[in-house]
Amino acid sequence: MRASGFHALGELKGGIDPAGADEHWKTARTALFRIRQAFVRQQLAPQMFFAGAAIERAMAEEIWEELEAETLSNVANLTSSTQLTSLCF
Repeated sequence: MRASGFHALGELKGGIDPAGADEHWKTARTALFRIRQAFVRQQLAPQMFFAGAAIERAMAEEIWEELEAETLSNVANLTSSTQLTSLCF
């Protein structure tokens, strides 16, 4: 069931340093998990997204797994206009 009153909830990480990208993702993943759990207790399932300016291969694989499992609804690399546009629709 869609979370009443919410279209989407997500995490935005704007750091562009590739060396810190993994830490940004870990922080975002934890925040997204907490958001998801709060809504699960209410028997709601909001659309969840992650947007990051630096996405490295190792984290991209983890993110892809979350997309496949439908834990995340959308992901965008902020440096890609095509991906960023996907969050707007």
